[in-house]
Amino acid sequence: MWHMLVLDEEQKELGRRQAPGSCPYCDGKVEAMDVEIQWKFCFLPMCFKIKRKFFCTSCARRLELYF
Repeated sequence: MWHMLVLDEEQKELGRRQAPGSCPYCDGKVEAMDVEIQWKFCFLPMCFKIKRKFFCTSCARRLELYF
């Protein structure tokens, strides 16, 4: 008996914009990117999320936001 689980994640960039502040590592500019994430199971959409990711334009490091 074979069990095969097919999961797929698609990410699509919705837009970018300048974010306030500077990078704590290199003092470069920070950009905010809106990303649409869609999980699929056997080509059927299961979950849909929109997230905002921050990254530095100089050192290309992904930045985390802590409250």
